[in-house]
Amino acid sequence: MARLIYSALASLDGYVEDADGGFEWAAPDEQVHAFVNELERPIGTYLYGRRMYETMVYWETVDVGRQPAVAQDFTKIWQAADKIVYSRTLESVSSARTRIEHDFDVSAIERLKESAARDISIGGADLARQAIAAGLVDECHLFLNPVIVGGGKPALPGGVRVPLRLLDEHRFGSGVVHLHYALG
Repeated sequence: MARLIYSALASLDGYVEDADGGFEWAAPDEQVHAFVNELERPIGTYLYGRRMYETMVYWETVDVGRQPAVAQDFTKIWQAADKIVYSRTLESVSSARTRIEHDFDVSAIERLKESAARDISIGGADLARQAIAAGLVDECHLFLNPVIVGGGKPALPGGVRVPLRLLDEHRFGSGVVHLHYALG
């Protein structure tokens, strides 16, 4: 059975976007990006909300030759995976190996977890909140950045109580801290 994994780059006060929708403060340096690449390498399918997909589709057409080696590696990882975009408004996608689902169907994701040969990543705080509330998420990777943004889009759901078990932690020279938890 595949694991459903939520990963997020967040501020120390727990936001993936600031109050203005910005997240440039979370751009990973080369060391963090290389670490993320190793976490993403086993992913076979990405589940995205529309806004996260629109951010990540950059990796479909990026000029690889102009990117550092760590970004080139991520491009290959991302392009090799399947993508499912959950959106009621998006009518088409601009990346290969991508399909649109209009509704977040818990039983369909349960079936995907049972049948997938590789792990599944869920991206986008809103979509992840639904999956966490439904008890679908198995693991969470939080990359806490050394910045307080004071408000915005929370990385984790409110109104949901889920016990966590710390599996690993890692500190980076930039001050970013990675926390890896099992949920449930």
